[in-house]
Amino acid sequence: MRKLKMIFKAITELIKKPSLINLLISNDYVWQDYLTKHYSSITCLPVIEIEDLIPDFNETLNTFTFLGGGSLPTDIMLLKALAKQIDDCSYFEIGTWRGESVVNVAEEAKECYTLNLSKDQIVDLGLPIEYAELHGFFSKGKKNIIHLEGDSLTYNFASLNKKFDLIFIDGNHKYNFVKNDTEKIFKHLIHDDTIVVWHDYAYNPEAMRPEVFAGILDGLPENYRKNLYHVSNTMCAIYTKKKLRTTQFNSLSTPKKVFITSLKVKKVN
Repeated sequence: MRKLKMIFKAITELIKKPSLINLLISNDYVWQDYLTKHYSSITCLPVIEIEDLIPDFNETLNTFTFLGGGSLPTDIMLLKALAKQIDDCSYFEIGTWRGESVVNVAEEAKECYTLNLSKDQIVDLGLPIEYAELHGFFSKGKKNIIHLEGDSLTYNFASLNKKFDLIFIDGNHKYNFVKNDTEKIFKHLIHDDTIVVWHDYAYNPEAMRPEVFAGILDGLPENYRKNLYHVSNTMCAIYTKKKLRTTQFNSLSTPKKVFITSLKVKKVN
């Protein structure tokens, strides 16, 4: 509801002052220009098909709300399917929100760590206490989920003294956070076969988000960039050493597949 009110307010302000749209557009133009100047050969990521990455793709989400600020079903299904491919998977994520991603992955992973601001840190940012208390709604109390508190900009990742098999970066999507989170993950938490997934690399599966992309590229060691892809039908970028066929990104894709979807309501206790 809060997000709907914000959207309605934004539309109202745009109607009053249409020039405000330039702020959003110009921000993307600025970051697109930055990418062009610094990475002239990398305009967007090559696309790998989700069914090539996950053969016989067939996943079920037992916890999904379709509420604001969350992921696409395919985003979380991607994480869950990747965890299923890894024996005794050790999973780490930045950005807990309601806990939908980690609680689904926890069904397949041996252990899950999720890092988010503490309740006090969220309130100190001027955000409502109700918003702070929703973090980890689904994931708190799960035996194989460990909740870590802290700001990823200052958090001591080395103190974990662990390497993870699957990592999901879904914290603050401003450039400096994405760059910081990427740098620290690759410095402290990966091993030779770690898979790293970034959420919101794209606004939607057909629209790349240049500010996040710039943060990924600037935070990622140069020799890792050849293993960076956009997963089809998701808003995710992925680092993987798997050798898969790729296609060129297309902002107007002709559908080559559909997903069979079945929904059932389950009351929250």
